[in-house]
This record gives sequence, structure tokens and C-alpha cells, in this order.
Amino acid sequence: MRATTRLGIMGGTFDPLHLGHLVTAEEALVQFNLDRVVFMPAGRPARKTDEDVTPAEHRYLMTVIGTAANPDFEVSRMEIDRPGVTYTVDTLNALRDVHGPHAELFFITGADAVWDIVGWKDAERFSGLATFIAATRPGYDLDAARNVHAEELARIDIHFIEVPALAISSTDIRRRVAERRPIRYLVPEAVAAYIQKYRLYREARQT
Repeated sequence: MRATTRLGIMGGTFDPLHLGHLVTAEEALVQFNLDRVVFMPAGRPARKTDEDVTPAEHRYLMTVIGTAANPDFEVSRMEIDRPGVTYTVDTLNALRDVHGPHAELFFITGADAVWDIVGWKDAERFSGLATFIAATRPGYDLDAARNVHAEELARIDIHFIEVPALAISSTDIRRRVAERRPIRYLVPEAVAAYIQKYRLYREARQT
């Protein structure tokens, strides 16, 4: 029996959680033989401090109800309970303290976000903290993107997976709700019901 824990961390704003997030987490779970995937809703995302983000408690609860049916998924309050701006390096260090030096951490995010990784706080420390799994949409010119960013990302362990459901986006879902258009089959039914109950996303945003 394998003694080392292989832990996936699904980082994101989850505003709202949608089926693309769930498919990505499941694909990473299987491809990388992870023990479980922890969804980590951001508190105050460092890259979105100037954007209108839904309150963290709503985003956390939508993530909880949207992942509840999968026993391999769990949701952490670590980032939303931490005061101040959310930085990935702080989360990875905290998870390393909790799970010990022998745990293998896999941080799952979108490929578009990975290209900005060299600008993240203490990015030079990532190589010793986690392996990065970058999810791409079908048709994404991955080779071209790799060539552009090859030098900057050479020190970071990054693997890529293609996820068809990533054509779904939180931005489009928010826009659909504001325009009174359907979001069924884009988000879990329980998340759609939560959005309706609390009248989220009724006003259009710029982002």
C-alpha cells in the first residue's frame, strides 16, 4: 500500500463553481493517481483585488454543495478564513505544515493562470512545494504558449491536461444569470438553486 499522500489542490475563485471545475478535478484525480482533491476557494484573490467578487461565504457554500456527491472531493476554508489577500505560496506552505514533508502536493489550475505564475508572490519557491497541473481547453495552442513562456517556467514542474468542459466559464455563467438566460447543465443543480435562492449575479459585471 502506498504510504505517501498525493493531494490535489483545486485553487480558484469559484464564482460560481461549474461543471468544468468538477471535470477538471476528476480528470486530475485519475490521471495523477491522487488520493483526493481539495477545493480551495480563494478569500481575497491577489489577482482580483480590483474586481467585484461575490462574498467568500457564498462561494464557499456553492463549492460545498456542488462537490458533495463525490467522496473524493472536499472543500477547505483555509483561504477564506485567512485574513488579508490570498497568495498561493502561503496556502502551499500551510498545507505542507499540515501534511508533512512526505506528502505530494498537486496544485490544479487553468493554463491561462499558469502563464502568469512567474509574477505570483515567491514564485521561485513553487518548485519545492508542489507540482502544477494546468488544464486547457480543446483547441488551445499549447505548443505556442509553451514556447513563449519556456524560459520563465523552466524551473517549475508543470503538467498539462486537456479538459473539454473548460469551454464553460464562470464569467459566462454570471452573464447568463444577469441576462435571465439558462445555466442548467453548466453548473450542478444544487448550485443553480443556490444562485436563484440568494439572487446572485442578477446585476451585470464588467469582469
